[in-house]
Amino acid sequence: MARKPATKSSRTASKSTTSRRKSASRKTPDYSNYDVDELREFYRDMLQIRRFEEKAGQMYGMGLIGGFCHLYIGQEAVVVGMQAALNEQDSVITTYRDHGHMLACGMDPNGVMAELTGREGGYSRGKGGSMHMFSKDKNFYGGHGIVGANVPLGTGIAFAHKYKEDGGVCLTYFGDGAANQGQVYESFNMAALWDLPVIYIIENNRYGMGTSIERASSSVNFVERAEAYGFPGLQVDGMDVIKVHEAAETALAHVRAGKGPYMLEMQTYRYRGHSMSDPAKYRTKEEVQKMRTEKDPIESLKETLISLGHADEDALKAMDKEVREQVNAAADFAQESPEPDPSELYTDILIEV
Repeated sequence: MARKPATKSSRTASKSTTSRRKSASRKTPDYSNYDVDELREFYRDMLQIRRFEEKAGQMYGMGLIGGFCHLYIGQEAVVVGMQAALNEQDSVITTYRDHGHMLACGMDPNGVMAELTGREGGYSRGKGGSMHMFSKDKNFYGGHGIVGANVPLGTGIAFAHKYKEDGGVCLTYFGDGAANQGQVYESFNMAALWDLPVIYIIENNRYGMGTSIERASSSVNFVERAEAYGFPGLQVDGMDVIKVHEAAETALAHVRAGKGPYMLEMQTYRYRGHSMSDPAKYRTKEEVQKMRTEKDPIESLKETLISLGHADEDALKAMDKEVREQVNAAADFAQESPEPDPSELYTDILIEV
């Protein structure tokens, strides 16, 4: 699931007010720009995240994962579509709902699962858990537990890209709940003022913890907030990986041209509660089932692959089996990896200069 250079042509975003508010999504995605291998890779990458998260939820229920655990089930198209458009020098930072982002960056499922279980083989040597793991090799700068706090950090990473002149862009993911934080708007202002190479990606899954966006935000059209700071944005159907990927290319073309930040509001949906401790009684089962039936990103792409003759049921079942085996192997690795030595309590807490 390693990142690959973007291969498709990009559209430069219009600067008009109208274009800033419009949706990047057509009624029917244009699959003609994508070859068979790309579409199958999108499908496999989303499927890997789905199966990994299902396994993580199972292990949490068995007491093998402690602390907090926020699953990404339902939102897979967002990170898969975005990450597929990146280049090697680009960087990523996100929130506590981060397992899918790690896998999409190409991080080893073994290391991710081992970190979830607090084992030495994890990316933070078992000390970060679900919300705090990193990979310098993959330019992945966390998982962050404080709501909205990763946004100024991502803005700072974008400043580093510009200062070093390395051509990198920082994807800074956050949710609709974080969109109302003051530090987020300070970051928007700084990024616009200095034309920083950052794409702000709001994963609008409709609920901040247990509160719907209608109850928490005076305006639920989040993409308009970019306009207040003078940079463009698009609303995107975050349940369609092709529409996400097309929007990613539009945003990246704008930022790489030195025109400053860009915002993408991904309209998506999480099937599970906010975290594993959330029974999600604030919404109906019918609402969730409707999204699963009509908008599921994996099932939608599966139907497309079959209808275009790019795959059949047997081939996709074989792919699912392969993914499940990989995820089960990661769970085995995690449970077999030793717990951190007690001496690890005193490492990574102080740098002497």
